[in-house]
Amino acid sequence: MRFLRLLTNSLLAGALGAAYLTILVLQLNPQVPLASASVWRWYLTLGLFYGVHLALLFYVTMLVRDFFSVAIFSPGWISVRLLAWLSAAAAAAAAALMWLNLHGFPALFDDSTTRRFTFGAAATTASAVVLLGIAIAHYSYRRRGSRVGAALLTIAIVGSLALPLAARGAGGEPPLGARRVVLAPPPPHRERPRITMLLVDGGSLEYLWPRVASGRLPNFGRLLDAGASMDLATIRPTQPDPVWAAVATGMWPVKNGVRSAANYYAYGDTQPVDLLPDHCFAHELVRLGIVRDEPNTSAEWDVRPFWSILADYGISSGIVRWPLTYPAQPVDGFLITDRFRQMIGSMYEFGGVAYPPDVVAPAREVFENAAASERPDELYTRAAQAAAAAHPVQLMAIRYQGVDTAAHHALPDSQRDAFSDEDRQAFDTLDRAYADIDREIGATLERMSAGDLLLVISGFGMRPVTPVKHFAARLLRDPDVSATHEDGPDGFLLAYGTSVAGGRKPRGSIVDVTPTVLYFLGVPIGRDMDGYARADLFAPSFTNERPITFIPSHGG
Repeated sequence: MRFLRLLTNSLLAGALGAAYLTILVLQLNPQVPLASASVWRWYLTLGLFYGVHLALLFYVTMLVRDFFSVAIFSPGWISVRLLAWLSAAAAAAAAALMWLNLHGFPALFDDSTTRRFTFGAAATTASAVVLLGIAIAHYSYRRRGSRVGAALLTIAIVGSLALPLAARGAGGEPPLGARRVVLAPPPPHRERPRITMLLVDGGSLEYLWPRVASGRLPNFGRLLDAGASMDLATIRPTQPDPVWAAVATGMWPVKNGVRSAANYYAYGDTQPVDLLPDHCFAHELVRLGIVRDEPNTSAEWDVRPFWSILADYGISSGIVRWPLTYPAQPVDGFLITDRFRQMIGSMYEFGGVAYPPDVVAPAREVFENAAASERPDELYTRAAQAAAAAHPVQLMAIRYQGVDTAAHHALPDSQRDAFSDEDRQAFDTLDRAYADIDREIGATLERMSAGDLLLVISGFGMRPVTPVKHFAARLLRDPDVSATHEDGPDGFLLAYGTSVAGGRKPRGSIVDVTPTVLYFLGVPIGRDMDGYARADLFAPSFTNERPITFIPSHGG
């Protein structure tokens, strides 16, 4: 019977822990109304996973304590002394998670939401201190639970839940997008230089430097020697969708509306959230099927990407494999979405995989006639060339995922020698992915004319997986990975052209890319953009004749 009483207290503490996590989900997703069924569905979903596991952890901890203790501990069915300690531990862990998530996602919240989140985290911290004081008081005076003690504990627990919810507010407020303005007529078309943008998922200058020095990536070497380079600060969560949305808009997620890679649904819920907590393995709920996810689509944009802005000024774009482009929206030029390869042969093949529709056939032919040895990056490059033959464009942007895919399975320390065939194979795969991009850089350099610009952009780098996450992945039988981009390491930007001032530049940010592209093409920069035009990338002969111009907004 004593063990059953330990179990009931553990279950209550586990339920409280699940409530704290539900509050954290609500803090991260202020668009969810507090007075909605979604709150209870998330509580039940988190309770079935975290609540049960926390209860088991508390129960095992008490059994271990009981095993080594001289005195036998026999609590009541609802023990004030025991619940005070367990509640204090749960509140302290919740407070730590709130502070970590608040400081870990600085670009995802506006000032009002950040302020409310801060008040909520502070309230949870204060509640943990109060609960700890109650626990110490009961332990110090060796008192069993009394009505007064039970009342104080109840008030403290209720306060630890109610205060952060009150600070968070009722929720349900939609995020504000950019303000629409009436644009002046586009300037008359004139001959402009061309831009080629090669986008690299997971690229790292630290990996490039030694291989360039050994002569294995000669075209990267040309860019590093004669072009400009700088590190780009990225964002968290460091996932392709929010990162490349920030690149494409020059705005942080709080403005562009893309905060994560998917919409997430609690069991039986129809109200999505777009951000799951960090530092508590929340994304494992998706892998286990407890939480349902739906990938983002092109409907997620709250503001216009740069290719839509350029169309207002008579500048055509070819966009290939950029995230959040499916289903394809009309563009001045052409667009091949990031889901083109997956949709071939499916019932959705012609449902917005590319624009205009006459691009589908030649691009489809590239993938259908591909050799077994050809990698997706190569195929998308060839599809882009086929589309550009029918629709010449002034700006071409192609995204490559091979480096990111290979880097996840390469050795954490890319500078040391491999010690096994498996390690050597991981290195070879990663080196081949970089070599593919190096060849495309070389082909682009051969096509460039005076005044053209080449930008090679990595939105985020890679770093070793922590031992805890590596163990968790193996426990869940996930593919064995050794590197990740979850903690937001820097990406980079390499610029090359006759107008570029070579050398290493001060650190920039991913939101600087769009303002810089607009500036180079003579298009005014929206004052509502978070990034800056990096005029220091260009030679004085170019910047002296091109002042930076602004417009209030390019519209939402």
